Amino acid sequence: MNLKKKVGLTFALVFVCLALMLMPMGSASAAGEDLITPEGEGSAAGQSLIDDEMNKFNKNMDVWFMLMMVAFLMLFIRKFEWGVALATLLVAAGSFITYMAIHEFYWGAAWDQSLMLGGVICAITVVIAIGVFLGTVKMWQYFLAGILFAPVFVALEYFLFTIMDATDPGGSMLVHMCAAYFGLGVALIVREKRAFNEPMYTTTHSVSFVWLASMILWVLWPSFVTALLPSDQVTWGMITCYMAGLGSIITTYLICQAVQKKVNPLIYTYAMLAGPVAIGSPLLSVNQWGALVVGLVAGAVSALSFIYLQPRLCKLLGILDVMGVHNLHGMAGWVGALSIVVITGTFTNAIAAVGTAALTLVGGMIAGAIIRATRGKMTDEDLFSDDADFIKSEAPVEQAIPGR
Repeated sequence: MNLKKKVGLTFALVFVCLALMLMPMGSASAAGEDLITPEGEGSAAGQSLIDDEMNKFNKNMDVWFMLMMVAFLMLFIRKFEWGVALATLLVAAGSFITYMAIHEFYWGAAWDQSLMLGGVICAITVVIAIGVFLGTVKMWQYFLAGILFAPVFVALEYFLFTIMDATDPGGSMLVHMCAAYFGLGVALIVREKRAFNEPMYTTTHSVSFVWLASMILWVLWPSFVTALLPSDQVTWGMITCYMAGLGSIITTYLICQAVQKKVNPLIYTYAMLAGPVAIGSPLLSVNQWGALVVGLVAGAVSALSFIYLQPRLCKLLGILDVMGVHNLHGMAGWVGALSIVVITGTFTNAIAAVGTAALTLVGGMIAGAIIRATRGKMTDEDLFSDDADFIKSEAPVEQAIPGR
């Protein structure tokens, strides 16, 4: 099969999936009424405050676990593994503390499980965002990036849910589009063109970490998308999340095989998560089969974006999206946000999605200007390398001796 036929086949698959999305898919309340609200009782009547707090406590732990797993998802550059781990910890600390401070001292919020969940969701969002410019700034600046990100995230919360009243219970816009466009905004101002020269050599060991992280993230994702839902909606959110995830597992594999004949693990392990990313907005607005369709479409769009969009977009912008964040979180985020337009026939989410991209891109550019002004000189050896930041005691590599 020649390249044109392969491309035609993959786009035909996407259009078929989009056509299926136009079919009536029902709603969570219609498709699984008995499952969502047993005996017709809501969370306030059917569950005690203590039970609700313990439920959120467990999800807090799950989302923190996922945050650490995102670091392992980015640990494939063999000379920059420790740097990714430390950057994740620093940016998470800066963003979480700043988010909680804003809500306490500006909004007057009390610390509870819901606020803690908001803080860790803010933190995991910026951990994703640094994947765009990872390895191109000084290590201490990841902490700064976290501090600068939190006000942007709080502003986006207000825009989406107070001003726009958008449908986004699982964060397709709030988390994933925000991460992609904030990261791109920073990268556009930092403009580290030397990143294009990084060969990004991997090892089987480093890529195995990526596989492990991707599979664990996939399993834990329902805790993330249902973190702030009332208890009577959690089961349905889990069902639609897993169905969407299964959809992207399938189409990502088909796209890789159709276009590249083999599976590129650094495409597959990322794009297989496109379904859980995309289901964030329509989480409670589709039945189980509609969720599968959302995942099928998102997986295809994300995989195609890694293969075709990434090189073209990076060339157009003159920057490198180091971890391909836009291909997964940006593009699948658009699929999720716009699926609500298809399902409901209203354009609120489309306007909200455009606003999300604009607000976070500008916020990222402002943060990028501060980061660039404080970065100082970075040598070629400082880029994508652990050497400048860590004490190492590894044995030196033995040099080959001629004649032996």
